[in-house]
Amino acid sequence: MRVGILGGGFNPPHLGHLILAQEALTQLELDRVMFMPYGEPSHRVLEEDPGGDVRITMCENAVGGDARFSVSRVEVDRGGPVYTVDTLRELRASSPDDSLYLLLGGDQAASLQSWRSPEEVLSLAVVAVAERDEWRRAEIVERLGPLCSEDRLRFFDMPRIDISSSMIRLRARAGRPIRYLVPDKVADYVAAQSLYGATAGAVSP
Repeated sequence: MRVGILGGGFNPPHLGHLILAQEALTQLELDRVMFMPYGEPSHRVLEEDPGGDVRITMCENAVGGDARFSVSRVEVDRGGPVYTVDTLRELRASSPDDSLYLLLGGDQAASLQSWRSPEEVLSLAVVAVAERDEWRRAEIVERLGPLCSEDRLRFFDMPRIDISSSMIRLRARAGRPIRYLVPDKVADYVAAQSLYGATAGAVSP
């Protein structure tokens, strides 16, 4: 099985995440895309983090009944700082016959050399990069240098979607609607749990 791995804070998950997952699935001919919420990321602080379990629930609400997508608790349940290479090792051990595709934005791919054990990351998974205006293929290949290998690096197109989790949190806090920026079940959950200071006004326009 060809499995895409989409890691992120998902704080909250939004339509941009779902579009990226769908574009990767169709263009790379994947069987499934696995949403992998960060537990305790090693490289950043999650602002206004409601907790891993809440972000897992929001991802489950986001993917709904779409059989092409799943949600993994691997990083949330591991505890301690999370490194991608550890996640890939665990996935490889549990499903040795799967082909893993690590789905990254251009900014993430360009910084791959600074990750823990980048050579091993590339040996465990194909790195699949969403190519957008901010980061073009040639620039990413130049940044990766000797790490770049045609059989371990793939690109796919991603339409420009100007939605971010931080923008959604700001709108929720200001009482502005977030519906149509996130799946309806996520908007309902954010309002019901008063996440990011949201009220019922964050659900409906």
